[in-house]
Amino acid sequence: MYSAKMPEGFLWGGAVAAHQLEGAWNVGGKGVSVADVMTVGSATKPREITDGVLEGKNYPNHSAIDFYHHYKEDIKLLAGMGFKAFRTSIAWTRIFPNGDDAEPSEEGLKFYDDLFDEMHKYSIEPVITLSHFEMPFNLAKNYGGFTNRKTIDFFVRFAEVCFKRYKDKVKYWMTFNEIDNQSAFNNDFLMATNSGILFKDGMTDEEKEAAMYQAAHYEFVASALAVKMGHKINPDFKIGLMINYSPVRPLTPSSEDALLADKFEQHRDFFSDVQVFGEYPKAIEAYIEKHGYRPDITDEDRVVLKEGTVDYVAFSYYQSTTVSSEKVSADELSDLEKSVAVNPTLERSDWGWEIDPVGLRLALNHLTDRYHLPLFIVENGLGAYDKVEDGKIHDPYRVDYLKKHISEMEKAVAIDGVDLMGYLPWGPIDLVSAGTGQMDKRYGFIYVNKNDQGVGDLSRTPKDSYYWYKRVIESNGTDLD
Repeated sequence: MYSAKMPEGFLWGGAVAAHQLEGAWNVGGKGVSVADVMTVGSATKPREITDGVLEGKNYPNHSAIDFYHHYKEDIKLLAGMGFKAFRTSIAWTRIFPNGDDAEPSEEGLKFYDDLFDEMHKYSIEPVITLSHFEMPFNLAKNYGGFTNRKTIDFFVRFAEVCFKRYKDKVKYWMTFNEIDNQSAFNNDFLMATNSGILFKDGMTDEEKEAAMYQAAHYEFVASALAVKMGHKINPDFKIGLMINYSPVRPLTPSSEDALLADKFEQHRDFFSDVQVFGEYPKAIEAYIEKHGYRPDITDEDRVVLKEGTVDYVAFSYYQSTTVSSEKVSADELSDLEKSVAVNPTLERSDWGWEIDPVGLRLALNHLTDRYHLPLFIVENGLGAYDKVEDGKIHDPYRVDYLKKHISEMEKAVAIDGVDLMGYLPWGPIDLVSAGTGQMDKRYGFIYVNKNDQGVGDLSRTPKDSYYWYKRVIESNGTDLD
């Protein structure tokens, strides 16, 4: 097992999202977010997005693990591992309950003041996402989410309030979580969570795709405006983009599969291209023109994009992607999911996700070569079933997964020269899965006693992996055993 000491100041820690652990969905003046109208699902049953909060439905995010009332206990446990950084998000509806409110909620703002103070007590750096699948439901339902230009102003006002309030408490920021998920425009869950788009029945693929391109553009403008403003409020801010990155490879050596892999990356990577370079790639401009989508893009927008480029590239890595031209050719590609093939060389998790540690090294090299900016791994991890035996949780499968990924990460830094800011694996404490709404899909180093049915006393118990990750951090990456 390869290991190497990470650079001085490397940010070891973990990552969560407000809606997946805070709970207290209607406490302290908090409004309803898109996450609050999503029911529990499973590996085989998608979450339902309801028209508001309906009686008799199970909404797991409403209570989650009640971090809102347990955060002091939880931060202390994370500090016990030696965390240098902790990524979370500011729930938009704690600050602006409806999104279009005239004034922010002081009670919501104070909660994050207290949370950040608690983190600083243990010398843990907050790494904060502004929009992590938590758009106010009011903006989604009554404005069409980011298909409406007005939503740019609502987001920028939210960002400004946060930047000014926490300018001396938070250094590292991200604007939108996994903004490139929208490339899967046929996925209702991803479109609702990323853009606040609630598709109507009967919409064609072309109408959905056109809406995605429009929403993405308004998000690019909103992000750029926020970056510009943030740097004025505090020049020391580091403000990054955040994508769900998965290196793409052809299933076979054929030129058709190779071209398809290239086109797949063009369709997905333009989300980060625009935020890094401040302009659309030519291939995407040509694609939009060819299909007649023509989103509302003004000359002023293009200036803003150039002026509001990001400081670093943050990304989640869970698996690589393999594509095949058997069902769709490169020139027919629009719905990316139709091109995805099973890679016969890789193992899969309990939820069917391919496990590819070397893919993380590929990702780090690809992103370095493409963007020439510092990188930040802000999600990586294994969702798995855990069993409690005599009050203990033995999770060697999680240690094995993380050990192999960290080893490949360290090769990328020590051998390939990648400029990497830190490593924040997903869900260091068990929380609600975004994709399925489950508690039984566990990522954490800390076990939370609650199941998919919402039963449990919410007690926290460190797993074996807790003590292993503590040694990794103490050794700055040299002790992976």
